[in-house]
Amino acid sequence: MKKLKVGLIGYGVGGRVFHEPIISSVDGFELHKIFSRSGSSNDLLIGKYDKSIIADKIEDIFLDSEIDLVVIALPNYLHFDMAKKALENYKHVLVEKPFTVTPEEANQLIALSQKMGRVISVNHNRRYDSDFRTVKKILDAGFLGNIVEYEAHFDRFRSEVMSNSWKEDIEPGSGILYDLGSHLIDQVQQLFGLPEEIFACLDTQRENAKTIDNFDILLKYKTFTARLKAGMLVREQGPRYMIHGSKGSFVKYGMDVQESSLKTGELPLDKSEWGKEPEAIWGTLNTDINDIHVCGKVESEQGDYTIVYKNLYDAICGNDKLKITPQQARNTIRIIELAQKSSELKAWVSL
Repeated sequence: MKKLKVGLIGYGVGGRVFHEPIISSVDGFELHKIFSRSGSSNDLLIGKYDKSIIADKIEDIFLDSEIDLVVIALPNYLHFDMAKKALENYKHVLVEKPFTVTPEEANQLIALSQKMGRVISVNHNRRYDSDFRTVKKILDAGFLGNIVEYEAHFDRFRSEVMSNSWKEDIEPGSGILYDLGSHLIDQVQQLFGLPEEIFACLDTQRENAKTIDNFDILLKYKTFTARLKAGMLVREQGPRYMIHGSKGSFVKYGMDVQESSLKTGELPLDKSEWGKEPEAIWGTLNTDINDIHVCGKVESEQGDYTIVYKNLYDAICGNDKLKITPQQARNTIRIIELAQKSSELKAWVSL
């Protein structure tokens, strides 16, 4: 198997938790160089890697002729410039979500990637959460009939605003809408495509918060409305998904376990049951299948973030189509932009 050498830019939580372990767990990739902007992250690198892997300057990543793929795990407002430089140096690119801050920036990167003949994708890894994969399987099977309501949550309890965090500061692309909202918006597009209209209420609920930390978005489709919600002051967690249809309902509590596993240092290649949820948080299906009433727990599909990199490898090598396309990621940013407009106008806006 041909090895693709990777340059990882950013060794904060994104790079350290959601990229480095996955890269090391997927055949075909070799972590060649890492660049970190912060001193604390750099200390972690020095304690773990040989000095030859640690890049002194970010240009060492872009100008290294051996590097095939550049992975960008930096603050959102840097995504465009860093991806642009990587493409201009003939590198394939994987950008941490969200793709860019504006649709215009996304379109520029799409055009540049086509001009340079390079693959660019976005780490919308939550498509491969166990709960969402289960939701998709149930909907694809038609177990709920015609969908009349879809509601998805990504709630947390973080009452104190994090100091020295760009996600909580007044920066382009900061706040919960770009951070967690991009996942929910990407997921709903995978199920139902693009909505016709959008209505959103964006709020700042925590004391001393500088940016959006709560949102409630309605996406209007032809026959139903999807609702996406997230907040930072939700101590008692409700359902992650509530889906109702003409034949029945599916309700799911609990989070995919991959993030917690990665944070404890576990790797997908070390665990045969990687991404497998405990039975306690399996979802409940209440419906009719072949005219027989069915009500009970449904075993969750296995979560698997390695699919992002496995597919990316195949797309770069010309063996498969890219699953997470930059056009899809651009549409997510467009919906975020329209949600902001809707909240300002207090009105429905058309896509």
